[in-house]
Amino acid sequence: MERFPRLERENLRIVIVVVEVAWCDMATVDKTIPDHFRGILCRGVKNYTVEEEIAAKDTLFEGREKEQLLPGEVLIRVTRCGICAGDAKCWSGAPMFWGDETRKPYVETPVIPGHEFVGEVIALGDKEDKSTVKVGDQVTAEQIVACGNCLYCRKGLRWLCAPHDIFGYHRCVHGGMGQYMRFPEKSIIYNIPKKISPSEAVYVEPLSCGVHGAQRGRIELGDTVVVSGCGPIGLGMVAAAKLAGPSRLIALDCMDSRLDIARECGADIVLNPLKTNVVKDIQELTDGYGCDVYLEATGNPKSVEQGLYMIRKNGRFVEFSVFKDKTAVDWTIIGDTKELDILGAHCSGDNGYKVAIDMILRRQIPVERIVTHELSLDNIIQGIQYVNEGKESIKVAIDPTK
Repeated sequence: MERFPRLERENLRIVIVVVEVAWCDMATVDKTIPDHFRGILCRGVKNYTVEEEIAAKDTLFEGREKEQLLPGEVLIRVTRCGICAGDAKCWSGAPMFWGDETRKPYVETPVIPGHEFVGEVIALGDKEDKSTVKVGDQVTAEQIVACGNCLYCRKGLRWLCAPHDIFGYHRCVHGGMGQYMRFPEKSIIYNIPKKISPSEAVYVEPLSCGVHGAQRGRIELGDTVVVSGCGPIGLGMVAAAKLAGPSRLIALDCMDSRLDIARECGADIVLNPLKTNVVKDIQELTDGYGCDVYLEATGNPKSVEQGLYMIRKNGRFVEFSVFKDKTAVDWTIIGDTKELDILGAHCSGDNGYKVAIDMILRRQIPVERIVTHELSLDNIIQGIQYVNEGKESIKVAIDPTK
């Protein structure tokens, strides 16, 4: 059955730019690039500080003797960078970032955080006539810089790349919470039309994740789909799932204000688990069977358990969250009771960015209501607290130009 048919037909105007170019003699360089710049440095758990003079040589240029771009590299002036729930949980000390008895630490410190970024190209590692981006273009890049050589890359699964160099966590790919940022040669770069403002463009990365999560659910025409959690990714899932043609699209969240936005994103029914028995409600809506697809985007263990009870036999459960705490459930439900398909979702898949940019261009999602806060670098801790509390905000962004 055709998946996401409208998305596939309508993606003709977006150009994906993969920067892989040959050596050339000269680079196009903006002479205004300073030796130092303002930004955030992550040094450890709850240790994010505003630095007035981050050395460009040590960050943008990886300690090179000459502070210049290599072939295929691109330098941008960052205009916005979102604070992801992952960033907030990293700050709080979640084991997936800092390690535990079974996992090594993922974060390399000190590092400039931030993987939800947009900016203006100010310098190229190649002559402009040999590069597919130009100085002045508004661009973003996929959050992961894939190696191209590992098992997953060879299978076409670059978002699962084994070295897993995600911007803002490894020192070879410093992130967007600073005034400047470098895209390495293997970055996959996307032009964003300037009719999309930086305040809207900062939502491209979370929306691309929502698109991938919805795609992982293999939604079919006539399905009953439940999205649990109406944060930035969950709302993106709602909007993307709507384009797949389900018969019922149901959004769950504990905040009525977020449910109002979910309706704007395309939800047919919205339910607040604090006000009603959502498992019972979904079963009654489906003649006792349960939903066909459950998309989990809360990072809350209770939502996982709720979904297992709510979904029908042979249903599809997609998990797309960063959890701070461990989750315990009765696994008998998955196998012996319901024979469920349990599917993970990570990053943006193969075409998440392309679809996300197109959705924003076509005004298929109310970005102006989702990006709720734009703060200066000086207010990074306040921004992280907004994200962790989740009461006054949905998508919080940093504006390094302030």
